[in-house]
Amino acid sequence: MALIFLLPIVWMIFTSFKELGESLSTSSLIPKSWTIENYTSIFGADADAPILTWLMNTAIVTTAGTALVVFVDVLAVYTLARLNLPGKKVFLSIVVGALTIPGIVTLFPAFFLFREVGYLDTYAPLIMPYSAGTMGVFLIYNFLRDFPRDLEEAAIIDGASLWHILRHVIMPTIKPVVATLTVITFLAIYNDFLWPSLVTSSDDMKTATVGLANLIQGSNFVNPGKMMASTVVATVPALIIFIFANKYFVRSVTNTGIK
Repeated sequence: MALIFLLPIVWMIFTSFKELGESLSTSSLIPKSWTIENYTSIFGADADAPILTWLMNTAIVTTAGTALVVFVDVLAVYTLARLNLPGKKVFLSIVVGALTIPGIVTLFPAFFLFREVGYLDTYAPLIMPYSAGTMGVFLIYNFLRDFPRDLEEAAIIDGASLWHILRHVIMPTIKPVVATLTVITFLAIYNDFLWPSLVTSSDDMKTATVGLANLIQGSNFVNPGKMMASTVVATVPALIIFIFANKYFVRSVTNTGIK
């Protein structure tokens, strides 16, 4: 099953090294004549698509969005799980209820809000909607809820502030689940297509997914090798991040199962 799902990726990589004629005329997996012309044409001075600009936009949006999600969700969870917040059960019910709302429902209202304030085709609509994810709040809350308070009470007796407790007592405890949230959020933002396609119009503000979709629909559709090379370049960063963060993801799932 793994080989079946990996076959399109393998075909994509090999096709990116094929010449134009071979990529159009044959469906063989291994190139008969290897070439890196498809990659050099992407990064060359005369490139017809700003791949590097799209990747830079994607890096900025993904990094900022992921950082905001983790920061906001951790503070929200700490407030709901540990502090004496009036009506926190109501807030938690709202968070759980928000999980049942499909994302497509809020897509167009958010678009019109950003359009009214004149923020379309900027970084603001690409980053701000990701800044508060209810899924992360629910995920970390369930992980922290059953964690004993002994260490926190000992830190309070020693005179530690709430911020100190959060950084040095809570964060080491929830590190695996936070790493899981980071990976999930990173991949979700990195691979998002619909929302960036709505709020961006210029080539200078497009993300990699939107830019590559335009390449497929444009003149490069007749050049499968170049199209596959662009896709490989856009896939590598997310693949590297997932490989290095995979151990934290597995550890979090294991710990959750044990609890």
